[in-house]
Amino acid sequence: MEKLSLKEKIGYALGDGAANIAWRGVATFLFIFYTDVFGLNPAVVGVLFLIARFGDGIIDILMGVVCDRTNSKYGKFRPWILWTAIPLGITLSMLFTTPNLSPTAKVVYAYSTYLLFFLIYTANNIPYGALMAVMSPDDKERTSLGSYRMVGAFTGGMVVQGALLFLVAHFGNINPTINVEKLDAKKYEVTVSTHEDIKNVNIKTKDGIALFTWADTTVNAAANVATVGKSFSMEADKPYSFIVTGEENLESKNISIIDQKRGYSSAIYIMSVFLSLFLMVTFATTKERVQPPKDQETNLLKDIKDLIKNRPWLVLLFIGILFNVYNSIKQGIVVIYFSHYLHNQFLAASYMIGLMLASIAGAMITSPLGKKYGKRNLFIGALIFSGFVNALLVLCGPGDTIGIFTIGIISEFGAAVFPTLFFAMLGDAADYSEFKNGRRATGLVYSAGSFATKFGGGIAGAIIGWVLAVYGYNGQNEVSIQGAVPGIIMLMSWIPTIVAVITAGVMTLYPLNQTKMDEITHELNARRANELA
Repeated sequence: MEKLSLKEKIGYALGDGAANIAWRGVATFLFIFYTDVFGLNPAVVGVLFLIARFGDGIIDILMGVVCDRTNSKYGKFRPWILWTAIPLGITLSMLFTTPNLSPTAKVVYAYSTYLLFFLIYTANNIPYGALMAVMSPDDKERTSLGSYRMVGAFTGGMVVQGALLFLVAHFGNINPTINVEKLDAKKYEVTVSTHEDIKNVNIKTKDGIALFTWADTTVNAAANVATVGKSFSMEADKPYSFIVTGEENLESKNISIIDQKRGYSSAIYIMSVFLSLFLMVTFATTKERVQPPKDQETNLLKDIKDLIKNRPWLVLLFIGILFNVYNSIKQGIVVIYFSHYLHNQFLAASYMIGLMLASIAGAMITSPLGKKYGKRNLFIGALIFSGFVNALLVLCGPGDTIGIFTIGIISEFGAAVFPTLFFAMLGDAADYSEFKNGRRATGLVYSAGSFATKFGGGIAGAIIGWVLAVYGYNGQNEVSIQGAVPGIIMLMSWIPTIVAVITAGVMTLYPLNQTKMDEITHELNARRANELA
């Protein structure tokens, strides 16, 4: 069995780095972008996520069938990575573009671009995932490749989650009129205005220390708590005044006002360029080595029947949905949690970088731990560990920054094991089907991975939207935001934990231990050697 080179493993990993620029960009920022910048109702966004991702998950299965029947000089799966590289970058950019539309037209635009994005994402990600199973026939080599893949995925996620908010601040910087009147040593009245209407801006000091309250004493007290910054809409040539405390020697140059609409769009456009380039590198550096049995006939009905009888695959399908609900709730609420509970949106970037570093470390130790304890046992242990640690966030107040970071990072270290093992185990399920039935439908088997990721993310988005809607959340209204804080805390802490415990219970049904996989790998290699003889 040919060992994969370091160059090929890194090249393959860049593909998931690209995918996670798209996936984590959408999972982490699109919800708050839709509600706080585009002005959509959170319940509407939640339903959009659920419907669109479920429908797209069905398309995943069809894409798996198409991949298995693709024949080109580049193989079955690699050409799709090339063909979709540029379209995926374009559609990601469209998601974060906000034309001036009526409320109904905004919903139509959101549905249209969201569905188009996930259609292209499917055409890219199903072949990418399946490629892993045909790069090597060795299940242990695939586990190693899976670790590289997850390092790439988490690095891509770290880039978008760590850099995006700072890019938003850079590109969204406007040129307002700012007047600062000193009231005492650490107290100022700051008045700002602009010559254009801006739907959603964020004001804070560049050092991020000072606290803002509205100078207007008629503002509802619940909406006028002292926070590190304020988000609001500006009308042209209308003054907005704040009482700012906590910093000395405050001048107009120390005040930052960000147009989030323009900032998000410009930042995502840059990310999309890198996404497309990384996918092209993946295509150029990888190779397909495992082929279906030579005497296998194309028969969709048999492929589907084999899939339905494939118990490891069925268990993994449910596992994939559930752990993606867990991860997607945690990712999807972070920016809202830091913006409206800790009142420090930029701190979310540091938090997410910390999570990504923990994820990289978790992915790197998954392969040796998987060999020692077995994939199933490691998966169950990681679920229980990550879930119960995450629940401790319910004990943290807005000022417990160190505790929030510590709990989040430790929990994410365990959560990194899930996707690393999951995609390696899908390759095992493909081997199991070939071992048992003498047929191989790698693309169809790997469609479960994309389906689970999307549908799980859709369920998570719906849960976030519904919980926030129950608490009356409106991202453009300070009073409703403060009223929804209990729901935000629940979504950040114990709601994901419940999902993790359920997932661990389902994982006990997975039938392939390491002894069985060694038997399968040995038998399939013997069969392939006979075919070549």
